[in-house]
Amino acid sequence: MAKPVILTVDDDPEVLQAVTRDLRQKYGENYRILRADSGASALEALEQIKLRNQPVALFLADQRMPQMSGVEFLERAMSIFPDTKRALLTAYADTDAAIRAINTTRIDYYLMKPWDPPEERLYPVLNDLLDDWQATFHPPFAGIRVIGNRWSPQSHQVKDFLARNQVPYEWMDIELSTEAQQLFQYAKCDRLQLPLVIFPDGSNLVQPNNIQIAEKIGLQTQAEKPFYDLVIVGGGPAGLAAAVYGASEGLRTVLIEREAPGGQAGTSSRIENYLGFPVGLSGGDLARRAVTQARRFGVEILTPQEAKEIRVADPYRFLQLADGSEISCHTIILALGVAWRRLDVPGLDRLTGAGVYYGAAQTEALSCKDEDVYIVGGANSAGQAAMYFSKYARQVTMLVRGESLTISMSQYLIDQIANTPNITVQNYTSVVEAKGETSLEAIVLENKLTGEKQTVPATSLFIFIGAVPNTDWLDGIVQRDDRGFILTGPDLQRDGQRIKGWTLERSPYLLETNVPGIFAVGDVRHKSVKRVASGVGEGSICVQFVHQYLSKVL
Repeated sequence: MAKPVILTVDDDPEVLQAVTRDLRQKYGENYRILRADSGASALEALEQIKLRNQPVALFLADQRMPQMSGVEFLERAMSIFPDTKRALLTAYADTDAAIRAINTTRIDYYLMKPWDPPEERLYPVLNDLLDDWQATFHPPFAGIRVIGNRWSPQSHQVKDFLARNQVPYEWMDIELSTEAQQLFQYAKCDRLQLPLVIFPDGSNLVQPNNIQIAEKIGLQTQAEKPFYDLVIVGGGPAGLAAAVYGASEGLRTVLIEREAPGGQAGTSSRIENYLGFPVGLSGGDLARRAVTQARRFGVEILTPQEAKEIRVADPYRFLQLADGSEISCHTIILALGVAWRRLDVPGLDRLTGAGVYYGAAQTEALSCKDEDVYIVGGANSAGQAAMYFSKYARQVTMLVRGESLTISMSQYLIDQIANTPNITVQNYTSVVEAKGETSLEAIVLENKLTGEKQTVPATSLFIFIGAVPNTDWLDGIVQRDDRGFILTGPDLQRDGQRIKGWTLERSPYLLETNVPGIFAVGDVRHKSVKRVASGVGEGSICVQFVHQYLSKVL
């Protein structure tokens, strides 16, 4: 944390220099001493200090200043830093004004000029004021602050990006927080341009995209080397496991993730059936540990960055990125994972990010405190989200198309849900419409058995259904099934026909695609088991196939 500030204000240069010297001599070790030659310049400095979220312990202002007296400055400074101690420097003739200020504007003390010797006439008074301030001081949040509107899709996008990348931030709702409204004014921001993201150095970005935020917080988006032994596309459990094993075994490895390390699993609030963690861990914790491990072995992680095209020129493979740059390599592992399937229901697209969310349990849970939450889905992700929301929401209702949760959910989660009083499960139920102008206000539910429809008030709907692979960009290069999942190994053989484009005498390795040296692991692979441990296992063993491939082509 930065040192708390002591700000002294005086229009007389000699007096200002003298008081600053005395303050630095006594308090410079524990406080940052700032000075200003007018009330106006002091207020400008305070606005910047507020944007940097740094504490101010004491104002020491001269009473007789042109344009703005000391009392006037202290009154205005109180609105910016209401808990800061306030002292006035006065001449004998200003004593009455100082006493009135103590009574009317809550000035803490006044000091007569001259204050020599400071050991007797200045420091004892300021020591008492600073001790009082320290007794009630609570250090401010030192990270990024996001000011926006709860129902703004852009605000949700910023919060979700920071949360998924393990970047601490403070959320401030412009509609509810007076401090947020102040900061918005100090940053000279147009309210129509929210969200406003304020960084610890006081700088800010208005309606930033993920790349802008990444560059500001120091995430790596560009590759350092022109060539790699192994490029991994996708930073979920499978991709991270491949990165750890590849780099630990001496392969020059880079991992490319378009959103945040952890993938869909990284958004999980609690994974309780992962081996070695008897009390469970969150997807974010798993991702953080894996990223730390990968970087320790020298893996480069580019995020947010997106792969757009693969080009093959044996024995090399080239990967073109969204920013137009290209990475060359010997081998590629596609660990693309899957995305939540979008519901084709009237109103949902328009209200996505404004009460309707795909995933995002950890990002929005605090905003749902003491409210009713609806969750669509009946698999483990939906169950984990329901348990997480139950800690904050008044009521959590799970909407399940099937007859029960047993079809797709682990038994331990079913038992937990059954024993949680504020979670209810509605089977045979689907959302058929979402209503609301600027944010979600109600949803229309349909019972699939009876056809009965009912409209219920709702401000938060979270959707955890299906698995859609993002593989369209591989069209014409890598073979996929009719749903877009990547075919590998034995699954490439169809009715004894020759694998299109395969020129080697050997058959593809277990996790190899129809292009030699390009592999697929995890949820994006055809017929893979959609579990975290399965993805980690595939990512780990795939590196052995990479070694086998390299041993024959190099």
